[in-house]
Amino acid sequence: MSDSMLAGQFFDAAIGLLQRVRDEDAGDIEAAGTLIADTVADGGRLFAFGAGHSSLAAQDIVYRAGGLALMNLLAVPGVVGVDVMPATLGSALERVDGLASAVLDSSPLRSGDVLVIISLSGRNALPVEMAVNARALGVKVIGVTSVAYATETKSRHVSGTYLKDHCDIVLDSKIAVGDAELTLDAIEAPFAPASTVVTTALLQAVMATAAGALAHRGIEPPLLRSGNVDGGHEWNSRVMTEYGDRIFYRR
Repeated sequence: MSDSMLAGQFFDAAIGLLQRVRDEDAGDIEAAGTLIADTVADGGRLFAFGAGHSSLAAQDIVYRAGGLALMNLLAVPGVVGVDVMPATLGSALERVDGLASAVLDSSPLRSGDVLVIISLSGRNALPVEMAVNARALGVKVIGVTSVAYATETKSRHVSGTYLKDHCDIVLDSKIAVGDAELTLDAIEAPFAPASTVVTTALLQAVMATAAGALAHRGIEPPLLRSGNVDGGHEWNSRVMTEYGDRIFYRR
């Protein structure tokens, strides 16, 4: 097999997953988009959280051209991305009991808000406790995870449950356990993860659904424009001023 064929195989695998998510998650995507539209219309706020590489999908819907201005990143120091040193510390922090409670206690989240929690495995203490505690506050939780992990791995939370067990809506990314789409006889470990591609697409589909739902109600979706097009900064300034009480990434 030529090396270029591996690239094609990865694209085929990613496209296949995207088609599955489009077809099999359609109802949940619509429900999630409707929930976000309801929250915007009712004066609620939007937040997204992900640890490690799951944080990439969370960041992709925050302060994003073409995205909803009201989506805020719920950041947990040390677990957002791989900028902490050593990078392995982020993985360790995901397993710490009580961290989610401390984060939520100091966050602006309140009843009536929506929190999107992204965790591929959904098995670690942090995303599970984040969902449990957020719902106890009256926050609606949208979980983005691979449901397969719940049947093929053991939960690391004391309750034995997973993120999917504590959400109002679950979006299943369909990613196989291990998050690697390709194998080769000459390479011992599987490789080529697709979770970021699929999870990001899932969430952008939800955001698109929310924007359409708001428009159908006669409400202008609070969308941001690119700062690299003429008039973009002026547009964004207007939106941020109008919705300033629900935007936290400027403070």
